Amino acid sequence: MDAHVTTLDRPSHPGRADQAAALRAALRHEGFSGDVEDGIGPRLVAATDNSIYQVMPVAVLHPREGADVAAAVRAARAVPDLALSPRGGGTGTNGQSLTRGAILDLSRHMNRILALDLDARTVTVEPGVVLDQLNAVLRPHGFFFPPAVSTATRATIGGMIATDASGKGSRRYGRTSDHVLSLDVVLSDGSDFTVRPLTRPELDAAVARGGIAGDVHAEVLRIVTEHADLIADTFPAMNRGLTGYNLQGVTRPDGTYDLVRLLAGSEGTLAFTRAATLRLTPLPKHRILMVARYASFDAALRDVRHLLAADPLAIEILDDKTLELASRDVIWSGLESVLGGPAAAAVRGLNVIEFAGDDRDALGRDAERCADLLGRSPHPAMDWVRVDDPAAIAQVWTLREKAVGLMGRLGEMEGSRRQGTAFVEDTAVPPERLADYVAEFRALLDRHGLAYGMYGHADVGCLHVRPSLDLADPAEEAMIRAVSDEVAALVKRHGGLIWGEHGRGYRGEFSPLFFGPVLYGELCRIKRAFDPENLFNPGKLASPDLGGAIDRIDAVPVRGSFDRLIDKGERRGMGRAVSCNGNAACHSWDDFDAMCPSYHATRDRVQSPKGRATLLRAWMRLRSEQARGLPVAAELAAVESATKASMDTCLSCKSCASLCPVKVDIPSMRARFLATYHTAHPRPLRDRLLRRLEAGLALVRRAPSLAGAVMGSAPAAWLLRNRFGLVDLPHPAPTRWKPRVGGGGPHVVLLRDSFLSTFDGAVIDAAGRLLERLGYRVTLSAIRPNGKALQVLGLETAFGKVARRAVAERAKLAAAGVPLVSLDAATGLLHDNEYKEYAEYSANPPLAPVVSIERFLADEVAAGRIAPRGSGAGPTLDILLHCTEKTAQPETAARWGRVMAHLGLDVRFPKVGCCGMAGLFGHQAEQAELSRRIFDIGWRPRLGDDPSRTLATGFSCRCQTERFAGHRPRHPVEAVLAHLEAAG
Repeated sequence: MDAHVTTLDRPSHPGRADQAAALRAALRHEGFSGDVEDGIGPRLVAATDNSIYQVMPVAVLHPREGADVAAAVRAARAVPDLALSPRGGGTGTNGQSLTRGAILDLSRHMNRILALDLDARTVTVEPGVVLDQLNAVLRPHGFFFPPAVSTATRATIGGMIATDASGKGSRRYGRTSDHVLSLDVVLSDGSDFTVRPLTRPELDAAVARGGIAGDVHAEVLRIVTEHADLIADTFPAMNRGLTGYNLQGVTRPDGTYDLVRLLAGSEGTLAFTRAATLRLTPLPKHRILMVARYASFDAALRDVRHLLAADPLAIEILDDKTLELASRDVIWSGLESVLGGPAAAAVRGLNVIEFAGDDRDALGRDAERCADLLGRSPHPAMDWVRVDDPAAIAQVWTLREKAVGLMGRLGEMEGSRRQGTAFVEDTAVPPERLADYVAEFRALLDRHGLAYGMYGHADVGCLHVRPSLDLADPAEEAMIRAVSDEVAALVKRHGGLIWGEHGRGYRGEFSPLFFGPVLYGELCRIKRAFDPENLFNPGKLASPDLGGAIDRIDAVPVRGSFDRLIDKGERRGMGRAVSCNGNAACHSWDDFDAMCPSYHATRDRVQSPKGRATLLRAWMRLRSEQARGLPVAAELAAVESATKASMDTCLSCKSCASLCPVKVDIPSMRARFLATYHTAHPRPLRDRLLRRLEAGLALVRRAPSLAGAVMGSAPAAWLLRNRFGLVDLPHPAPTRWKPRVGGGGPHVVLLRDSFLSTFDGAVIDAAGRLLERLGYRVTLSAIRPNGKALQVLGLETAFGKVARRAVAERAKLAAAGVPLVSLDAATGLLHDNEYKEYAEYSANPPLAPVVSIERFLADEVAAGRIAPRGSGAGPTLDILLHCTEKTAQPETAARWGRVMAHLGLDVRFPKVGCCGMAGLFGHQAEQAELSRRIFDIGWRPRLGDDPSRTLATGFSCRCQTERFAGHRPRHPVEAVLAHLEAAG
């Protein structure tokens, strides 16, 4: 283990267990009512954030209410040498919330909106409220909370206050602290305190009261009075100024004294927030984008200063590396259509210029002025396009929001294990110096031989830069220090800051460089006044001991120092676990987000792709260490048990494989883990039954009534639940339709999978009849096992046999050049994914694709082979898409939309989460409650009052809806067939 990875970073260190036990006892004594997690799984998951670091905490505490925050502080004070650090969304890029002490996670329970006063334009929230969650509540009232961070789906308000976050639009809206009116905080002695602007008489009264609050007011007043000129000279006149202990903002222009400005950006080192009252901003009614493409990144940068004359809300920039990575993502097809198709030459820079306001005509004039500036620019763009449609605007900003995650895949471009790495993440310089600064910055990185991506807020001089490193290589880890020191000197020379947006964390060691020795000493005195015992988030920003050191960036363990201990063989099929960079896109607040239904239902980060990837990394490392003879058996057993428990709640929906920016495909790795796990642990009886499931379904189809009667009987239900752990199995309803013999028309093969053919045959029957009605000659494939259950359970050998047979049969069917059409995404997509792992798949010429029914129909419509039918005069139908298909094939909704409109049906596609069934997951007795919870939050709200108007593309989704809502939604092909038959 590396020198700076101490034994305290081993989860099994006995001293940590003693501290955890003492903390539990103290929390009970103080009446703490929240969750206390000191098991190895939650601690490992909390040991990382979106930074390069990995620091193992003693425990993770989840307070339920404000009183629990004070109780936790008092309890921590009672445990010797125990620090306490707050945590919000876990998206910090500098290790702000990492600690060897206890983490106070405010996101799980303290996420309530406490008061909304529209007349006063204020809202009071708990710190765990997520930015998108808040804005979803405010939007119908015409307001929003402006700081637009790219992690808005999971960034908490408390975390935004802690780092004084800003984002797109900060040129107009400023930083988080510009919108915070007051803070309800807990001080380091466990007392409550309300921070708000004070008049001078109120300030004098606060000082006179004494205690920590009085000492703080007196000390800060002294500093801003004695050093007013030095503060004015030191703090740069920039939109992205010195955040954290913001002495410049304490004295407001109206003469009031405001400690909110001091606490915002202090990263939990001074006080813990329990609630915040925020100022609301009217939501602009209209937005327009101008999107300009450039032949070079330098031209895009230099054009920014020219374009500022149009006074836009924001100018966001992306470089060539970011754009190339985006071109490999699911969002690209939609984005190119917005931009008018591919550019005439390689695009190496992109400027997105946004205008927002209430007067559409005025915005149009702004856009015209911008177009004129683009046309006359000394740094001309290749082309540009105006975007007015709100949906298209959202697509463009989705690209920008995903940039932070896309950087994790930089290594793919060079065929290495390197990743875009956050450590010089958010430098900021005066905008007029940005282009020259970036030229030197790029030369610096080039000199070190590093690939990198750059993007960010060009209008305010703040760029996000992620050099590509493999921190499992000690030589590359050492570059963190060398590059950081050079960048700090470079940005200082250009009058800027090394941290322009994402806070300091472990980069606090550079504070003396930017604050100077005198003011930095005063920051330490402020820390001492607030936190004399150094209880709150020690090692960051400042020390209460004026001569005390804070943590250095190269003295904190990095994830790579653990990952380098993983043997190459252990990575087989699981390398993506190590690729997880902690960006936490899987921790989205929105329950209708398809990614990771188990996380949405539990809000437990252990049960998320990031959590599972973290556990897999630890499991692989410990197995490697054990193979080298290290005494880690007990630790490995604990991690393996935690990993298995987390994998058991994974639905294998594969949404993470598409939606995660670095494609952390948990279901595939879960299958590999289970295959390895069960070499040492016996499989449950249920696995043995499911191994033979598809073979047994042939018998069910032959005698469906008898099979249904037997399966529905009380003895069978008892046996299935108590011996096999299975509940609510679907009733047999096999396919019965037979295609016409002979006949003309184009030929199509309809693939029949065993699940639809056995339990939902009406869909196959309707698809066949529909295709014949549209003039096609239909052939039905034989009903063969698809092996999906085998793959999910990690039965690799058995699945391999099924996969090879499926591929061989597909080759025979495709030999005639006839389209092969599938009806269910869960099984149809096996051909594009899991079956590809087998050598027999590599055919020459390549095998014809298996296409989904909506893709086949949309292509035929586009080719003019299906005539339009009727008009959309009937009721609007809602199509609820299967989570796997809509994430793996994001064009699905658009295809169904074109097909339905062409055939006379009006449809919508409500945003919907997961139904909670996911094949056999919902039928597992131990997961039944979780399955129902997922259905209730992500699916039930979209069903509507009229069951006939809801369509569902997934077999699992229809089964689950019938189970929990009492009706079976139709598949879209059934609705189309019924519509055409009714029309004659």
